[in-house]
Amino acid sequence: MTRAETIARGQRTLARRDRTLARLVKAAGPCTLGKAPRTSHLDSLVRAIVYQQLAGRAAAAIHGRFLALFDGRPMNAESILAIPERRLRSVGLSTAKVTAIRDLAAKSLDGTVPLRSLGRHGDDDIVARLTRVRGIGRWTAEMFLMFQLGRPDVWPVDDFGVRNGYAIAHGLEEMPTARQLQPLGEAYRPYRSVAAWYCWAAVHLHRGDMLTPGG
Repeated sequence: MTRAETIARGQRTLARRDRTLARLVKAAGPCTLGKAPRTSHLDSLVRAIVYQQLAGRAAAAIHGRFLALFDGRPMNAESILAIPERRLRSVGLSTAKVTAIRDLAAKSLDGTVPLRSLGRHGDDDIVARLTRVRGIGRWTAEMFLMFQLGRPDVWPVDDFGVRNGYAIAHGLEEMPTARQLQPLGEAYRPYRSVAAWYCWAAVHLHRGDMLTPGG
């Protein structure tokens, strides 16, 4: 079964199983997690590091200047490590982000994060490997699993949007904590990623827009 077929099946299954999800599916439309990734695994992770704790426009500008350093050549681990740290900092990257990007490149070469074969690993193993890279935490690893790999059963309980969306969708007066949300996801197995996506959608619908993460 393809990625798109798995996500579509998850959407149909949850809509049949859960009235709240059925309403969200009708209002928000198809889940976009079935879309093929637009970039390589390395590109995706580097972009995630660059965008951390920055406003979208500022992060996009820095990311664009970073890509320009390669002057049209492919970006890979070797080419990243070949660029002096001072040149990486010159595009607006903090010292911490330069360290993180270089550590990702180094760990992809030493096999800690085997980017070419990463998709063949299980979710927990991927999270464990990615979080060994400086600057990559569990949330970033979970977003990679969902949006880059299209994994169907990720439940990112630390994500504010998922917690907020769950509360909105279910009419709760208070947003659940990460600890409270964890067991609530059991009802959505093995398609918790799809449920999380519709929690984000609930937030956007509540705001009056239809934009969703990764859409």
